[in-house]
Amino acid sequence: MELDYAFMVRTFGILLQAIPVTLKLTAVTLVLATPFAFLLALARIYTVPYVAKFASVYVSVMRGIPMVLQILLVYSLLPSLLNYLFKRAGIAYNIFDLDTIWYAYIIFTLGEIAVLSEVFRSALGSVGDGQIEAGLSVGMNRRTIYRRILIPQALVTAMPSLCNVTVTLLKNTSLAFMMAVQDITATGKIAASYGYNYVEAYLDVFLVYIIVCSLVQIAFRISEKHLGRFRHASQTSG
Repeated sequence: MELDYAFMVRTFGILLQAIPVTLKLTAVTLVLATPFAFLLALARIYTVPYVAKFASVYVSVMRGIPMVLQILLVYSLLPSLLNYLFKRAGIAYNIFDLDTIWYAYIIFTLGEIAVLSEVFRSALGSVGDGQIEAGLSVGMNRRTIYRRILIPQALVTAMPSLCNVTVTLLKNTSLAFMMAVQDITATGKIAASYGYNYVEAYLDVFLVYIIVCSLVQIAFRISEKHLGRFRHASQTSG
């Protein structure tokens, strides 16, 4: 079998134009999931009644359900449920006109909340309780202690895990094509469908994901080194 290199060159350029959609899916999901994940992590650390139990069950359930199944369930049921609720409430809006990327945001965010909460719980747990006591002893409140002492240190510890989570999420967004989102994978499938050049298209998709994921990992390494120097400088000055 001979590869159509001219097609691969053309398709590679088209796939590059779809990168912003994939990055947007990744970035928006992380922004939406982070605050909820952080709160669930705190609830489990401090064993907040009911909330800690809910967080534990939520994390177990979401991490135990394959992403493909989450997409099939939510994307199949949520539009119909919202349409029913809107009609009951007298809201004249056709939910089926909603951009499908919003369903992708919802599905990926629900999954990332569970993953990130475990990352934050582990990172915050790595910071000794003695630092909280020291902060309280000098008159700092817990919010200030977390903002100025615990979170910066926990962030340095969490950077490798956050990098893995981000890269994994970026790759998982390839499943957004199941919701008709024009990401890298969907663009490759569409380009291949005209002449059935699926092998060439998937090779292009493979190369684009390798490039994007590598750049993300490099960015995290640079950030990790910067935060590490900042932490070292803070400890030295302290």
